[in-house]
Amino acid sequence: MSVLRNLEAKLGGLVEGAFGRAFKSRVQPVELAHKLAKEMEDNQVVSVSRVYVPNHYRVFLSPQDREQFESYEPALRKELSDYLLEHARAEGLALTSRPQIDLETDDRLSLGEFGIQAHLLAPPEEEKAEEPSSGDFGHTMVYSPDRAAPRVEKGAKSQDRRQALLVGEGKRNRLGGTRVVIGRSRECDIVMADPNVSRQHAELRRDGDGWEVVDLGSTNGIKVNGRRVDGAPLSDGDRITLGVTDMTFELD
Repeated sequence: MSVLRNLEAKLGGLVEGAFGRAFKSRVQPVELAHKLAKEMEDNQVVSVSRVYVPNHYRVFLSPQDREQFESYEPALRKELSDYLLEHARAEGLALTSRPQIDLETDDRLSLGEFGIQAHLLAPPEEEKAEEPSSGDFGHTMVYSPDRAAPRVEKGAKSQDRRQALLVGEGKRNRLGGTRVVIGRSRECDIVMADPNVSRQHAELRRDGDGWEVVDLGSTNGIKVNGRRVDGAPLSDGDRITLGVTDMTFELD
């Protein structure tokens, strides 16, 4: 059995074994581990020589779920950190330190829902020139067990599983989740240095099996392949202009 399988079995044991009586909610350690790994993969930063992934994660729980986990947090955080460490090694992804997991309570979440924020702390000194500087946490991905999986109708066109990227300003930004905000604000998912770009300039949205770009009321607007638009679907190779900066949408 592989190391990852061992870790999954160990996390599962938190429910089946000594911790079993504690977990009455629908949020389970194995579910947290899998979603943390997804956020790790969705928030990759590609440098010249390595693919970095976040090493600091905040997990937001409803008050009821947090109460169930509270007595066992040190052990749970250690198991989740071990899982992410081995997942990164197995996938050939670079970490700047051992993954750190923080559990926090959010009164806005319902029982069974949880949110995850992923953050890449500063890389090693020799890599800093090619990596973005350390900043605030990005957007929070919220997971709910009540959201039904999308149905695939018989004969429907299969979804395009290629990785979407936005390339520009010397960076290759992998697009994860369903919404990616672009702008000068450090709170954006993709931060641009162009002073002609608004603080929150545009948003890339996953639309079914494709992506579209939408202007967020920016001062200078957006262009796709040289044409001014408020919003437009994107195809592989399309050129998006924000301010005076050209970026390319790619499917890899």
